[in-house]
Amino acid sequence: MPVTARLSRKFYETFGDEVTNELVEWLNMVDATYRADLRELNELNFARFDARLEQRVAELDAKLEQRMTRLEAGLEQRFAGLEAGFERLRVEFRAELRAELAAQRAEMIKWSFLFWIGMVVTVFVSRLI
Repeated sequence: MPVTARLSRKFYETFGDEVTNELVEWLNMVDATYRADLRELNELNFARFDARLEQRVAELDAKLEQRMTRLEAGLEQRFAGLEAGFERLRVEFRAELRAELAAQRAEMIKWSFLFWIGMVVTVFVSRLI
């Protein structure tokens, strides 16, 4: 919003309307020039600021991307280790389960044989009597 320079009536009376109006126009022109220069300087400063800000944001984005990549690689490595551990546990569990089932089977066959022998002896003795 431009501010128009105004001078007192005494100034007009002392120097005259023509000189005073010329001085007022010159002051307004200087004011407009300084405002334009200030606006241009502000725009240049903002452009530099914006460029630096974009550069820093790009650098931060790149750093973040690197960190995310390292994090993903670390997580994949840990998950691979966990998968290998789970597979080893599964194999061990299956082996133990098979051994346990084999032992139970042998125990059942032993007891079945003992009961069968007991039945055969009982039947044989009952026939003799």
